[in-house]
Amino acid sequence: MRKRNVYVLILVVAVTLLAAVFVYPPIFDKNYNFRNWRLGLDLVGGSHLVYQVDLTGIQSTDRESVVNGLRDVIEKRVNLFGVSEPQVFTSKAGENYRLVVELAGIKDVSEAIKEIGETPFLNFAEVDATDPNNPKFIFTNLNGRYVSGAQLVFDPTTGRPSVTISFNDEGAKIFEELTAKNISKPVAIFLDNQLIEMPVVQERISGGKASITGNFTVVEARQMVERFNAGALPAPITLVNQQTIGAGLGADSLNKTIWAGLIGTILVIIFMLAYYHWYGLAAAFALVIYIFLTLAVYKLFGVTMTLAGIAGFILSIGMAVDANVLIFERRKEEIKKGVSNTAAIEEGFRRAWPSIRDSNISTILTSVILYYFMTSFVRGFALTLLLGVIISMFSAIIVTRTVLKVFAKQ
Repeated sequence: MRKRNVYVLILVVAVTLLAAVFVYPPIFDKNYNFRNWRLGLDLVGGSHLVYQVDLTGIQSTDRESVVNGLRDVIEKRVNLFGVSEPQVFTSKAGENYRLVVELAGIKDVSEAIKEIGETPFLNFAEVDATDPNNPKFIFTNLNGRYVSGAQLVFDPTTGRPSVTISFNDEGAKIFEELTAKNISKPVAIFLDNQLIEMPVVQERISGGKASITGNFTVVEARQMVERFNAGALPAPITLVNQQTIGAGLGADSLNKTIWAGLIGTILVIIFMLAYYHWYGLAAAFALVIYIFLTLAVYKLFGVTMTLAGIAGFILSIGMAVDANVLIFERRKEEIKKGVSNTAAIEEGFRRAWPSIRDSNISTILTSVILYYFMTSFVRGFALTLLLGVIISMFSAIIVTRTVLKVFAKQ
């Protein structure tokens, strides 16, 4: 049994060393700095832009779809500027809709503002597929000004989602001619010069209404509707607020946060060593492993690190040690009963597990709720806390337990 635990411990240490090199590889990369991470606006600097959406003339039933479509289009535009992690989200106050755009690390803010402010352009094109490796698109005069809107509908028999596009009178005639020329051929639909759909025409379509069907999900169909409406229904946006955060201020905040986390971790380790001695050393070892593994997960999955996010990570460090405290206190109770050290360790883990499990599950549920229902600032905190708590359960239960089984006296 001990031999197997030794192998498990060696594997954990090896993975941790790889994670440490992945998290901080200055030995191999002389130009490495913390900018290699995905840092948020408050750490790397950038601009915070707020746009007012003019929904005059758009029916109330279509407004949500139009705003979501605009958000999707603007996010795609922002990505073209090499922003490390653009944040684009909507807010509503009464009947007023706003789009908030956070551009972290962007250099040419004026050009980004110019591009963001342009109304999305929807257009249709015929497809010349004579060369299968390079289809040629022939743009027509049918564009967003002829489209009156799009809707998500469901087949009453199968329940499958589809998208219905409506054209105005002039657009209906152009679309009828386009479909008559391209029966059994695809027609490409572009938004901001990006292909969003290429359905195949089944028959000549008259009456100003067309239906796009396929094997897409409800989410995909709803996104398609939002994009159509963003390019079809005119909804100008106006910049009403702009805040710029200097890169120097962000770097200073990052350095202070790193030092705060480092000092806090050292104090926690000192406390565990002073109070629990050898067992505190096992907890400190597990804590170091937890830190490297968690940071590696953040970096591997491209988690955007903000001040709030780092705060969530630091909080999870304390929670990781909290689990060890429960385990060690339970062990003390068993030792007082006169059981052997090995049995006391096993019983300590067994009796502490329900408390650890319940407290961590409640934190995980809270993090999920915060992530899905709050703004981006709070979502960063929630995401790092969520991942940290999940990994802390592994470090506290698996790593600490393995270390004690390998080195603890019988």
